[in-house]
Amino acid sequence: MKTIAFYKPFGVLTAFRDAEGRPTLKEYIPFPDVYPAGRLDLDSEGLLILSDDGKLIHLLTDPQHRIPKTYFVQVEGQMTPEALAELQRGVLVKGKKTRRCEALVIPEPLLPPRAKPITPHGETTWIRLVLNEGRKRQIRHMTAAVGFPTLRLVRVAIGPISLTGLQPGEWRELSDEEIRRLWEYNKSGRRV
Repeated sequence: MKTIAFYKPFGVLTAFRDAEGRPTLKEYIPFPDVYPAGRLDLDSEGLLILSDDGKLIHLLTDPQHRIPKTYFVQVEGQMTPEALAELQRGVLVKGKKTRRCEALVIPEPLLPPRAKPITPHGETTWIRLVLNEGRKRQIRHMTAAVGFPTLRLVRVAIGPISLTGLQPGEWRELSDEEIRRLWEYNKSGRRV
């Protein structure tokens, strides 16, 4: 079994092939039989876990297991306490309310520069979001719903696995201990 943590750069498709010729995982991942446990949009960055273990992929992607995913999100504008509370309670996205989540304003994190720099038109705020569900473009829809469009989105952790020690485009193999810790998470999203 092979399971790796990969720091997906901005502008890379979470797939191994693309008919449009965009950069893909194939340019970074030298293993033919690993698959991503979830996705990050082309314009999002951060942690992907890839594995050839179908049960582990299911654990990480099925919302019933509630494995928490942590994101640093730069939004346009000065985030208000009211908007933050709304994110925490859940917001309507395409007619369905998102689950409760952790949302907190943070100082600007130390992140590698993005390949295509952000040029905000005014003030920005960094927030830390921890979700235990993952709908398509969910964070971008959530922040827009409360009036603060997302400018930059970086997934920094999936459960106990983080980006620590990786730069964009780098990967490392997970240890048996790290994989065991992923399996320890129960349905509430907390370690047993």
